[in-house]
Amino acid sequence: MMEIKDTSAQRSTEETRLSSMKIIKRDGRLVDFDDQKIYDALLKAEHKLNNGLTPLAHERIQDIVERVDQEIVERFKQNIKIYEIQNVVEHILLEKNEYKLAEEYINYRTRRDFERSKSTDINFTIGKLINKDQSVVNENANKDSDVFNTQRDLTAGIVGKSIGLKMLPPHVANAHQKGDIHYHDLDYHPYTPMTNCCLIDFKGMLTKGFKIGNAEVESPKSIQTATAQISQIIANVASSQYGGCSADRTDELLAPFAELNYQKHLKDAQEWIETPERREEYAKSKTKKDIFDAMQSLEYEINTLFTSNGQTPFTSLGFGLGTSWFEREIQRAILQIRINGLGSEHRTAIFPKLIFTLKRGINMDKTDPNYEIKELALECATKRMYPDILNYDKIVELTGSFKVPMGCRSFLQGWKDEHGEEINVGRMNLGVVTLNLPRIALEANGDMDKFWSLLEERLGIMKDALVYRVDRCKEASPANAPILYMYGAFGKRLDRKESVNELFKNRRATVSLGYIGLYEVASSFFGGEWEGNPEAKEFTISILKSLKAHADAWGDEYGYHFSVYSTPSESLTDRFCRLDTEKFGLVKDITDKEYYTNSFHYDVRKNPTPFEKLDFEKDYPAYCSGGFIHYCEYPVLQQNPKALEAVWDYAYDKIGYLGTNTPIDHCYACGFEGDFTPTERGFECPECGNRDPKTCDVVKRTCGYLGNPQARPMVHGRHKEISSRVKHMKE
Repeated sequence: MMEIKDTSAQRSTEETRLSSMKIIKRDGRLVDFDDQKIYDALLKAEHKLNNGLTPLAHERIQDIVERVDQEIVERFKQNIKIYEIQNVVEHILLEKNEYKLAEEYINYRTRRDFERSKSTDINFTIGKLINKDQSVVNENANKDSDVFNTQRDLTAGIVGKSIGLKMLPPHVANAHQKGDIHYHDLDYHPYTPMTNCCLIDFKGMLTKGFKIGNAEVESPKSIQTATAQISQIIANVASSQYGGCSADRTDELLAPFAELNYQKHLKDAQEWIETPERREEYAKSKTKKDIFDAMQSLEYEINTLFTSNGQTPFTSLGFGLGTSWFEREIQRAILQIRINGLGSEHRTAIFPKLIFTLKRGINMDKTDPNYEIKELALECATKRMYPDILNYDKIVELTGSFKVPMGCRSFLQGWKDEHGEEINVGRMNLGVVTLNLPRIALEANGDMDKFWSLLEERLGIMKDALVYRVDRCKEASPANAPILYMYGAFGKRLDRKESVNELFKNRRATVSLGYIGLYEVASSFFGGEWEGNPEAKEFTISILKSLKAHADAWGDEYGYHFSVYSTPSESLTDRFCRLDTEKFGLVKDITDKEYYTNSFHYDVRKNPTPFEKLDFEKDYPAYCSGGFIHYCEYPVLQQNPKALEAVWDYAYDKIGYLGTNTPIDHCYACGFEGDFTPTERGFECPECGNRDPKTCDVVKRTCGYLGNPQARPMVHGRHKEISSRVKHMKE
């Protein structure tokens, strides 16, 4: 008995010593010692070695871990470096004649070291590009990796990413490489201090003039010139940042220039037409055609533009609130042009994203003055998926003022300048870092206290990463991007020597704490069917509340708006899941799907009605108002726009931003319209098996934007998620 008591007391002393010990990570951070990680690593090695666990494996490994703990207590009085722990583990394994287990453990550590080194090895990654590795050439669904300028951008991006990883704080770079977090757009930032996305101040640029290259551009005298200037501004802005750009209230923006056309035509009519009524009719007829031609030119310009990084600019146009004759005609033209489609085959335009605003008293009800434009928007959405809709009152409630998102879903919050004037256009986002929430849940392994502790630890890394993004952006000079800082895209115009921070500070700019995989987190604790469990849902909401509380505190500390952002996880939905599968294996309803679910969305494998989906998701955006969108899935809607209107109307008081997912694929070989069949090699016509991009038009949502997966292969995880969604829509 005495011997047992002594052993127990010795173990208690070891645990006390170990609980106060810190591990010195490779990146210099100090973290608490946790022998559970040693246990998990050895168990994983045992599982791989024997293709499963041998009898008494848990007991053997627990005995090894206890011996490791004892060795550490005997040899180290204070903190211990991570490689010293690994050396102790290897020594104990050899001491216990666990040669095969030691070999597997050592090989695993070596592979991890190789992976870390390869991520910053430019030659290695260039080799992946030359060999068309899918993880390199298809990271972005709207970049065509076959064209030279995209290949040049990918090459530059490899260099930029390798250098950027070395520039980042070591613990941030390490967390990114491991998959704890994702530091977005490493191919551009921090190597260059670029900003992310923005609301361009088109009104200021079109009325005050601007400069591009050697050209001093004056205020346009017609709507045709105005839209031509807008396309040039978009191309230049998109080449000076790496995210999306938006035009807010496009109909109201362009109406004064359409009125210039009208006044010109009215003046011409006075020379040839006697009666005032006929003159006005003539002027309106000519102006209506001018408006249509101008908006059609803008649509074609945007879809044929290529920025310096080899892709069509990620552009969004917001409209719908104008009530004058000119504003209504601009709205009609935007929608009708999209319905008509591009070219002789009438293909669906991918850009710009159209965002139509609904507002009571303007276009919601049959008695509203713009109701017929809402009907046209419904027709357009059933045939082209766009427009997405913003519900005016809910957007004001959620974000503090009305404005369209920057690009696909990144929202500015309400903000007033030093004169008390509300400012939305001319503001920007400085970048995104996304947190891998499912990994935290998997590491917690059912322990709720451990989940919150790990979340707090990761949020410390997130804070450092986001603060670094801000600090790096502040190092830019106005001369680095004249269109942004000096010629009006960002509103206030700076001279060459002013600090760009003048446009960022005092919460004028946002920087985003992104997240992914709330569904998977709740599945880890409550099972895969948790959506109807109030306790599980409250748990997921409490996670977003925590993210928001941290972001708000950082904003108070630093003076920038740290926003919580539901990341559009185009390639990340695959990357995080793939890394976690390597670490934890196939876990039901989490890694076994081969993708993680975007933001707070209802599990795509289930089949809720649009009304059930909206009721479920409506509670989340209050805590992630820095970036969010809801989608509803439908069968073919072209013959039933009233069904879509019922959802729009139902959503008005519940959510702020809604997108439509409906089959709009078209086969030019056999004439089929509807939903192409997902296969491992892409999508094919269910009638004739056609998969040729030249004779079929396949359009799917790949994140906030539409994409053509037939013309450009989709990232693996997103393909899996869309395939799953299509399958369940059919069922």
